[in-house]
Amino acid sequence: MTAYVIVDVEVIDMEGYQAYARLARPTVEQYGGKYLARGGQNELLEGDWQPKRLVILEFESLAQAKTWLNSPEYAPVRAMRHKYGCTNMVVVEGV
Repeated sequence: MTAYVIVDVEVIDMEGYQAYARLARPTVEQYGGKYLARGGQNELLEGDWQPKRLVILEFESLAQAKTWLNSPEYAPVRAMRHKYGCTNMVVVEGV
């Protein structure tokens, strides 16, 4: 079942984060993922959530999304994300 990784990023260092983003894409693609949204304009429709920069990834399964997240290829890139931004991340299965 398809799974979607949703990330809310508060970028601390834009130059560093841009370097992260360039390195992240090949790891996502290596694990069969694709970007559905990446930092586009967002608008609150209900509630009080104030997302900063939203990224939505699609993977073939929940397991594949977690395999990518914990992969050796993504590990150093993930460390960059933690250095240059504060993130909240969830994964949800599709219908």
